[in-house]
Amino acid sequence: MTPPLDFDHPTVLQLRADLALALRAAAHHGLSEGVCNHFSIELPDASGRFLLNPRGLLWSEVRVRDIVMVDAQGRVLAGRHPVEPTAMFIHAALHRLGGHACVLHTHMPHATALTLTCDRALDTRLSQNAMRFHGRTAVDAAYNGFALDVAEGERIARAMAGAEIAFLGNHGVIVGGSRIDHAYEDLYYLERACQVQVLAQSTGRPLAPVDEALAVRVAQQSLGERLQGELFFEALRRQV
Repeated sequence: MTPPLDFDHPTVLQLRADLALALRAAAHHGLSEGVCNHFSIELPDASGRFLLNPRGLLWSEVRVRDIVMVDAQGRVLAGRHPVEPTAMFIHAALHRLGGHACVLHTHMPHATALTLTCDRALDTRLSQNAMRFHGRTAVDAAYNGFALDVAEGERIARAMAGAEIAFLGNHGVIVGGSRIDHAYEDLYYLERACQVQVLAQSTGRPLAPVDEALAVRVAQQSLGERLQGELFFEALRRQV
């Protein structure tokens, strides 16, 4: 069994730095909302613990020292800030049931706008950016209010059903992944894809999706270019 990693272990320090960077980058890109929403990364020691952004800080001000370590029951194990209750119920369930090491939850505007439509989600056959998500999305249309208990967090996790992207009806989106840099790249391009779909729909003109086979091929091409996302994240490290 892998021994539990200390909060200041070099591996954990790097994850704390990467999580803080992802939060600042999301603020820089206009994906944050007040002091709400949450990013988390599970520790790679099979302990069930994960790192989470603290309650009450703007994402733009989060630094390594502000990241909090919690256990699967929501107890703060390390860090100088409290955590927000819905963060615990959603993220604990997604780490436990969804199998994602990294979980990013936002109410970013254009993606959330699509959750308010009857379709509930992005059409992944439209823009090139949208096609990177073809076959990777799930929809949870059953909005049930704030996630303030274990049952609601688990319901959301089960609705995600192993997908990497979940559109939560009347609520927002969740992006899951195995690494922070890859998950952040998906989050960024998800909002860009949703933005251009909203703009295209606003013209009132019929939309022109590509055929299924092409969307599948572009999705495969996108997933074969993960180095681009790693370079993007390092570029953000130099800027924000």
